[in-house]
Amino acid sequence: MTKNKVRLQPEARLDVLVRLGRRLTEDNPALQLAIAKAYRDNKWFVPENSRQAIEAIRRQFLDADKLNRWAAQYPLSPASPRNVGLIPAGNIPLVGFHDLLAVFVSGHTALVKLSEKDKALMEFIIHQLYGLEPAVEAHIRIVDKLKGFDAVIATGSNNSSRYFEAYFGHYPHIIRRNRNAVAILTGDETGDELIALGKDIFSYFGLGCRNVSKIFVPKGYDFEPLLQALHHYRDIVLHDKYKNNLDYAFALYILNKEYYMNNGCIILHEADSIASRIGTLHYAFYEEFMALERHLEAHADQIQCIVARPSGKGRQWVPFGKSQEPALDDYADGVDTMQFLSTLT
Repeated sequence: MTKNKVRLQPEARLDVLVRLGRRLTEDNPALQLAIAKAYRDNKWFVPENSRQAIEAIRRQFLDADKLNRWAAQYPLSPASPRNVGLIPAGNIPLVGFHDLLAVFVSGHTALVKLSEKDKALMEFIIHQLYGLEPAVEAHIRIVDKLKGFDAVIATGSNNSSRYFEAYFGHYPHIIRRNRNAVAILTGDETGDELIALGKDIFSYFGLGCRNVSKIFVPKGYDFEPLLQALHHYRDIVLHDKYKNNLDYAFALYILNKEYYMNNGCIILHEADSIASRIGTLHYAFYEEFMALERHLEAHADQIQCIVARPSGKGRQWVPFGKSQEPALDDYADGVDTMQFLSTLT
């Protein structure tokens, strides 16, 4: 790769991102080849899921109006651009794109250590940017090993985050750990709302940090409408890896003689933990809403977002079906990435 030293001005960086969005369409044969390669490399990355991720990126992150409104809130011309090491997760397609976009827009340089699980699509996106504007090479570099960095943004499991803290803790950093989404139900949801909730549960096979892994329901809740609505996604069991995980969870509950509900494509199980196994949805009952709010606040460090009906009380809840469509300012773990980048001097 040519080591291009020319750096782009803020307007040019935003423009190249908008042009990237126009390229990420179904009629781009190179994109379709990258989607196929991603699936060959990682069987969780079925083409449908990769296309869903790309379309969400196009609509939410690469729309000219949204991008310009978001970027206008931050300084974009650092006096001394810094090298920011990126270690993205590989749990769902292009999960590290927002961090890459933020570093690029901020005017710093991204040193990207790609996840082996999500290499094909991230490489494709970066090389598309190079093709649109060669000067992007001064802002984004793919590296085999992180070195010469001034700050780090790393995302991983609770276990890997401890290693990240040990290695990078003395640098300016954002280190993310396991989180999941939860949903609050009242029992008054329509069938369409429950089907939309299924999208929050089943998208990307439930592997994302914004997937709903636990629901909170009122005492005496009738689960039958929910089980019927989630059966709308029954074709998910045609995927071998998901079906194997579902069968494993089913066997565990039988062997342990634990109560569960099963509609053939997901198992509902009452549990305290927010994170659930693939193929399983945890649930818990609540009696008094204020007590539920206190519980959620006490476990805020495990919750990425809360899915529920819109509320008139100023709560930042995500509507049913929208957990995997974050906006540019829906920052992971609630940490403003752009604000962090603006402090690097």
